[in-house]
Amino acid sequence: MASGTKEIHFEEHIENYLTNRVNEYISVSPTLYDKDLCVIPSEIIAFVKDTQPKQYQALEKQYGALTDAKIVETIAKNITKNKTLDVLRNGVKDRGQKLTLAYFKPAHNKTPEHEEAYAKNRLSLVRQFQYSNRNKNEIDIVLFINGIPVVTLELKNALTRQNHHNAIKQYMQDRDPKGEPFLEFKRCLVHFAVGTEKVFMTTQLKGKSTFFLPFNKGLVNENPNGFAVSYLWEDVLREDSLLSLVQNFISVQVDKEKVYNPSTKKLEEKKSTKLLFPRFHQRRAVNRILEALKEDGTGKNYLVQHSAGSGKSNTITWLAYRLANFYQKYTDSKALFDSVIVVTDRRVLNKQIQDNIRQLDNTPGVVAYLDEKTTAQDLKKAIEDKKRIIITTIQKFPIISDVVGRFTDRNYAVLIDEAHSSQSGETSRQMRKALSLEQSAEAEANIKTADEIIAEEIAKKGKQENISQFAFTATPKPKTLELFGTKINGQLSAFDDYTMEEAIKEGFIKDVLKNYMSFKRYYKLIKHSEIDDKEYEKKKTVRVLGNYVDLQDHAIDKKARIILEHFVSKTQNEIQGQARAMLVTKSRLHAVRFKRKFDEIMQELNLPYNALVAFSGTVKDDETGGEYTESNMNNLEGKISIPEALKLPKFRILIVANKFQTGFDEPLLQTMFVDKKLGGANTVQTLSRLNRNRKGKDATMVLDFVNDPELVQKDFQHFYGKNYMEEESETDPNSLYDVLNQVEDYKVFYETEVNAFAEIFFRQGDNFELIQPILGSISTRFADELEEEDQLGFKAAAKSFIKIYRFLSQIITFTDVELEKKYVFLTALLKKLPYIQSGLPLDVVNDVELDSYKIQFKFQNDLSLVSEDGEDYGMTPEGPGGNIDEDVDYLSNIIKVLNDTFGLELTEEDKVDFNKVKKNLYENQELMSYFNKQNSKNDIKDKFEEEVDGEFLNFINTKLDFYNKMTDDKANVLFKNLLFQEIYNREVRGLRK
Repeated sequence: MASGTKEIHFEEHIENYLTNRVNEYISVSPTLYDKDLCVIPSEIIAFVKDTQPKQYQALEKQYGALTDAKIVETIAKNITKNKTLDVLRNGVKDRGQKLTLAYFKPAHNKTPEHEEAYAKNRLSLVRQFQYSNRNKNEIDIVLFINGIPVVTLELKNALTRQNHHNAIKQYMQDRDPKGEPFLEFKRCLVHFAVGTEKVFMTTQLKGKSTFFLPFNKGLVNENPNGFAVSYLWEDVLREDSLLSLVQNFISVQVDKEKVYNPSTKKLEEKKSTKLLFPRFHQRRAVNRILEALKEDGTGKNYLVQHSAGSGKSNTITWLAYRLANFYQKYTDSKALFDSVIVVTDRRVLNKQIQDNIRQLDNTPGVVAYLDEKTTAQDLKKAIEDKKRIIITTIQKFPIISDVVGRFTDRNYAVLIDEAHSSQSGETSRQMRKALSLEQSAEAEANIKTADEIIAEEIAKKGKQENISQFAFTATPKPKTLELFGTKINGQLSAFDDYTMEEAIKEGFIKDVLKNYMSFKRYYKLIKHSEIDDKEYEKKKTVRVLGNYVDLQDHAIDKKARIILEHFVSKTQNEIQGQARAMLVTKSRLHAVRFKRKFDEIMQELNLPYNALVAFSGTVKDDETGGEYTESNMNNLEGKISIPEALKLPKFRILIVANKFQTGFDEPLLQTMFVDKKLGGANTVQTLSRLNRNRKGKDATMVLDFVNDPELVQKDFQHFYGKNYMEEESETDPNSLYDVLNQVEDYKVFYETEVNAFAEIFFRQGDNFELIQPILGSISTRFADELEEEDQLGFKAAAKSFIKIYRFLSQIITFTDVELEKKYVFLTALLKKLPYIQSGLPLDVVNDVELDSYKIQFKFQNDLSLVSEDGEDYGMTPEGPGGNIDEDVDYLSNIIKVLNDTFGLELTEEDKVDFNKVKKNLYENQELMSYFNKQNSKNDIKDKFEEEVDGEFLNFINTKLDFYNKMTDDKANVLFKNLLFQEIYNREVRGLRK
C-alpha cells in the first residue's frame, strides 16, 4: 500500500506536526507510562524540578531517595480524588509544599516570572498507548500536560475505508471504563474520534451509552491544503490553545432537574454532573471576539447568531469570564473593561452563569449575582465596587443608570442574551446613555445653550466609545442586525454564526417541521333579519367576526375534541408514555374557554390526566360572568410552578396564551397544537419549544388550525441559515425627514412651542411642570380642530418618527439637534393627547349567529428547508394611520364575503343546531321561571328534560341525523347533564362557571 494511506501514517502526520513542525510537544515512549498511577512519572518530575526547585529541595530533605516516587504518588492520589481539572488548576500540597502542576498564560507582561514558568510547561504525546493491566488495548494518541493525561484520540483513515464512525464504535465497544482507572470520568478531559473528514468528541465514556458530539468547523470541513480536519491539531491542540481550554473553558457543570419519582409519587430534584468541553463554534466565537478586541478596543458591537441547542448560555459564561480579565495589549497596565454586565431575561440563566464562572474562578466576590430580590442599593454598590462580572435582568438595568453615569473613566462590556427581545427600545437607549461618559459639570450647564445640551444628549445615545456590546440570539431581527451586526464587503451579518441548519443536521435539536399536520376551519354566519343592515369597516369587522367564531362553544368543542383524540391516540404513547403537549391559543379568553372545555371532555372520556393553563392576570368571561386566573383554574397544591406541575403524570397538556412560547425548555414536549396566527421570528420561537432532545424522543408533531403551512415554512427558512442585510437595504436616516414632514403637515403644533418645550426640558432639569401648559394647549387644539381620521393619522406618523429615531440614535450620531428636539417633544406629547377609541365594531357580534362550522384535515407532510441564508431589510416609515379611505360595506355584504370564503365546503351536517337548542331553552320563560330555590333540584331537572326533549322533536322532520345523534343514550345524557348543571348554577346558585 502506498505511503500515507494507512492509519499509522495519519498518526505520524499529527505527531510530526506537533513535535517537529511547531515544536510544542515531545514524543514519549509508551513504556514510560505508569499504568497503576495513570501518569508519566518522568515528565512530572522533570516539570517540578525545572519550575519549582525550592519546593522540590524542601521535599527532598524529608523524603530523601524516595522524593520522586512520593511526589508522583501524591499527585496521582490527588487526581484520583479531585480529578485532573482540579489538580491542573489548583495544584497539590505535599508535606507543607504547594506544587503547581500547570502554569497558564499570563494576561499581561507584569509578571515575568509567570511568563518564564509558562514557557516551561511540558506537553507530551504518546502513540500506540497501552493503558490497561488487563489487556493489550491501544489508543492511537494520548496527550499529556506535565505528565498528566488530558486528551485521547482514536484515528481512522478514509483510505482504509474507515471513518470517525469506526472510531466512535471503538470507544464504545473496546474502551470500557469499568475497572480501568485511566478511562474513568474526569481523568482525561476529552476523547476525540477522528476521521480524515469529521471529528466527534465526548467527555465521558459510558460503554454503549456513550454520547459523542460533533466537533466540526461546519457541516463540511474544508481544507485545500491537506486533511479536512487539520484544524484539530493545527489549532485546537496547540500548546496555547490546550492550556487555555484547561484554564478558561473546561468546567464541571451540575445540572439540577425536577423529575417525577413513581415510588414516592413526588417531584424530586435530580442532579447530574457533566464535564463541559466547548463545542467548536463556542470556542471559535469566544476566541474570535477576543482577537477582534485586540484591534477594535472598546466601542464596537458584536452579534453572535447561535441556534437553539447551541449552548448559548455556556458561550456567554466563557466570554464573560474572559472579558473580565482581558488586556487589549500584552503591555497594558489595566484590563480593557472595568465591569462586564450580563443582561438576560431568564432568571435560570443568571444562576447557571454564576455557577459556571465559579468553576473557572472561585475567588469570592468575582460575580455580583443580582436576582429579583436585589435592591437598588445592591446594584449601585456592585457598579461602584467595580465588580468584575455583574449579572442582571433587563428589567433591573434602569436602576443603575444614574450611578454608572457618574464614572468618567470606566469601560463596560455588555453581554445581551436574546438581543431581539430587549435591545431595540427606550430601555436600550437609556442603557447606552447610562454607560456613556458624563463630561458636563453643573457649573457648565448654566452657560450652555439648549442646542448644545441637546447635541450632548444626542451623542450620549448613539454608539459610545466606552461600551462594547455582545448580543446573542438564534433569530436576529433586522433591527438586531443593524444594531449589532458586522459589516464586511457592504453586507451586515453576525460576527459569528452557528445556524439552525447546523444544529438540526448535527442532531442537537429536532426538526419541528417534520410531521406537520394542517387543518382548516369552515364556517357560515347569518345576520339576524330583525336587525337593520348597517355599514362597517370591512377589515376590522372581518377580524371581529373571525374572533367571534373562534370563541363560540361549538368551535372550541370541535378543536378540543380533535386535540384530545390525537393526544390519546398518538401523543400519550410517545417518549415511553411520558410525552407532553402544548396548545397555543390566540388570547387569554381563548385559553380560559379551552381549559374549561378540556376539563369537560377529559372528564367525559375519563382520562387519567388533566390540562394546565397559563396566562397572566385575571380574565373575565362575559359568557359565564366568572373571573379566572391561573391559580383558580389549575388548583395546584403548595408552591409548585406550572413547569414543575407539567412533569407530574396528572398533567399532560399545557394551554398557553402568550406565556411559555419563548424560553420554555421542556424536553418532554412532543406535540404542539396551534390555534394562533404566527409570523416571522415568533413562528420559529413558538414551534421551537418542541425541538429539545430527549432519550426516546424520536420525532415531534405540529397540528395547526390557523396558519398557512407555506408561510410557516417560509418563516423557518428565513432563519435556517445565517441572516444578513445588504448595505443598500439598511434603514435610511433621511427617511426621518420624510416622516417628520408627515407629522408637521397636520399643523398640530408650532415651532415656537417646540422650542419653548425644549428650553424647559433640556435646561431646567426637574421643572417639568412648566411644560404642562404647552402640552395642554396643543392637546386642546388636537381635539378641537382635527377630525378623528386626522387625529389617528397624526398619532401614527408621530409614533413612526419616534420609533425610527429611537432606533437610529443607537447606531449613528445625528448632528441635527432639531430631530432630538422633535423626538423628546413628540414622545411627551403623545402621552398627553386624548385617547382615541379603537373603533372596533364589537357590536356586530350581537347582530350575527354562527350557522355552520367544521374543521377539516388538509394534509400531513414534512415542511422541508433548503440550505440558504436569509436576507433582511431595514426600517421604513409606516404609512398614514387611522381609517383614511377605509373600505366600508354593509354587514350583510361582509358576511356574504366571509361565507363565500369560509363556507364553501359546508353541508347541512355542519349546522350548529345544539346552539339553537341552548338558545331556545334560555329564551323559554316558563322553563327559566322553574329555576328557583323554591323548587327541588329533581323537580327542576324533570321539567328541564321535558323541555329539552321537546326541542329535539323540532328537528325530527328537518334534521333526522341531528335528532338521532342527540337522542343517542350517551350523547343525550351527557348533553342534558352538562347543560342542566350550567343553567342550574347560573340561575339558582348564582354561580358563573
